[in-house]
Amino acid sequence: MKFWPLLVLPLLMACGEKTPPAEKIDTGPKLVKAMKVGAGGTAQEEVYSGDVRARIETQLGFRVGGKLVERMVDVGARVKAGQPLARLDAADQQLAATQAEANRALAAAELKRAQELRQKNFISQAALDAKQTAATAAEAQAQLAKNQAAYATLTADAPGVIAAVLAEPGQVVGAGQAVFRLARDGEREVAIAIPESRLAGLQVGAAATVELWVGKTYKGKLRELAPAADPASRTFAARISIVDADADVVLGRTATVRFAQSAASDIIVPLAAILQQGPGEHGPAVWVIGADGTVSQRPIKVSRYADLGAVVASGLAEGETIVAAGAFKLAAGEKVRVAQQP
Repeated sequence: MKFWPLLVLPLLMACGEKTPPAEKIDTGPKLVKAMKVGAGGTAQEEVYSGDVRARIETQLGFRVGGKLVERMVDVGARVKAGQPLARLDAADQQLAATQAEANRALAAAELKRAQELRQKNFISQAALDAKQTAATAAEAQAQLAKNQAAYATLTADAPGVIAAVLAEPGQVVGAGQAVFRLARDGEREVAIAIPESRLAGLQVGAAATVELWVGKTYKGKLRELAPAADPASRTFAARISIVDADADVVLGRTATVRFAQSAASDIIVPLAAILQQGPGEHGPAVWVIGADGTVSQRPIKVSRYADLGAVVASGLAEGETIVAAGAFKLAAGEKVRVAQQP
């Protein structure tokens, strides 16, 4: 037990020694992933699904209100112009027409008596004019009531196909309420929905290809593009005209629309290459690698953001080399080494 101080002494000496600092390893310029800017190869085929519709679809409804007592056609029925489609309970309209006709007859009789009295100078011209006005108003009211009674029968205003039935017998409908949707004969189109991210570059008149599930392909053209998005789906309704439609283009069939590819001239850079500048700066930027490996910050203008990256409108030229990833780790004037350059 007398030797324990000797054992502690070497330990104390070891604790007093300082560990030499680790040597710093100079790794040189940072290693970055780079890419050469170039146009072309960015075009992509945009495909949408839709269904065949008539160019003109009319909502048909009664011009008067009442109880629907008879529906004469079903969905898919082909109708002709003037063909009866449905009928309301017209008892009230017929009573009103009868009353108006009686008032017309009474006014006409009073006018005739007034004319006879005027010839004998028993009444003034003003009294005769009043009777004439009353007779004219009664005639118009009688004709109006007659028309109202005729409106109790709903007829097709053009030839076509019943695309939808929106009311059933026993239902009370108001004036103007849609009872049928009529797809008129004539041009056929494909109705599609386009998301907001795909609107850029699409214009009315753009060429398209329409393919039906039966395997037939037709030429198409973007005829109509809604200016506002649907509040529920947030997509924009579009109509594609089928230029060379034939008998196989039947209402309701599923169709695939492919927009024709255009010459690819856009410059697209990866999203990871975009450097969002601070509050004092304006717009996005990228790091451009010079011939000596030095990076410099270059402001760019982005026209839109797509699935493949950011479409550059200005600020870059073909052939320039930029940092493709890790833009936030660099500083202006710093030299870098390229790890990968396609």
